[in-house]
Parts: sequence; structure tokens; C-alpha cells
Amino acid sequence: MAHLAFIIASDGSNVVLAEEVSQRAEALGHTVDLVRLNAYDFPLYTATREKEKDGLPEMGPLIERLEKAGGWFVFAPEYNGSFPPVLNNTIAWLSREGPDFRRLFRDRTVALATHSGGGGHHVIMAMRAQFSYVGCNVVGRSLVANRNKPANPETVDALLNSLVR
Repeated sequence: MAHLAFIIASDGSNVVLAEEVSQRAEALGHTVDLVRLNAYDFPLYTATREKEKDGLPEMGPLIERLEKAGGWFVFAPEYNGSFPPVLNNTIAWLSREGPDFRRLFRDRTVALATHSGGGGHHVIMAMRAQFSYVGCNVVGRSLVANRNKPANPETVDALLNSLVR
């Protein structure tokens, strides 16, 4: 069975969705690391901050967690037609580690999910573009839920299967 990282870019309904999907993954025999990006509280990425002597935040613990995972499942709400700043900021800092900005992302299988009041399709498109650009293999199917539309169990299983192939 696989070890998966569930990357959560909010503290609201996407946490609940990630926990639900995590329970299903564990029932299938996988282990899951719930990575809550807001808990890291990285400073806002700027080129100026990166050049400062102490400008780089400590990324090692997050990188270790992400490297251990065979696949990533990213959960994010739609935020002004895109994904939340915490996700963009984290990707910016992760991409500055070492001489190869795609190293951590290259050929990583990534599934996308959202619990969003605005429909969620814009955040899925934005995440698909971002993760593809940095070198990930983004699963074609995605999980979209909201307060009137719970997560489809067949979609959850299909996405988990795609992550562990």
C-alpha cells in the first residue's frame, strides 16, 4: 500500500473533506499524512526576502514530509477564481530550494480536490495549470464538493487508485 500526502490549503471545509477522503484511503490500507499549510505560516515570498541573509524560511520539515509521499492529494477552496495565497506562497518557497526548482515536483502524481461554495472549477483549473507547470503528473479526474454536493465515493476511489498506480 502507499503513503500519501494530503496537502490542505485552508482551515475550513477542505479540512473536513480531506479527513473524509483520508478515512477512505486508510480503509483501503494506505497511510496518509495530513499536511496543513496554514500551520507553517511561511512569510510572504518576495525576491528581496529570498536574498536576505535570513530570508529563507525553514523548509526542511515540509520537504521531508512531501518527499516521503508516493502521491499528493491537494485540497483547496476557490479563492477569487484561483487557489488560496497560502498554496501559491508555499509553492513559491518550495521552488526556491536548491538549483532545480522542479526537483520536488518532477513526475509527482497529484490529485486535486475542492470543497467550494463558488463551484470550484476555477480552483481546479488553476491548480492543474500550476502543478503541471512545475512538473507534476496531475490526475485528469478531480473531486469537487460543496455543502449541497457531498464527495462522490466513486470519484474518491478512482482518485486514490490513480495516486497509487
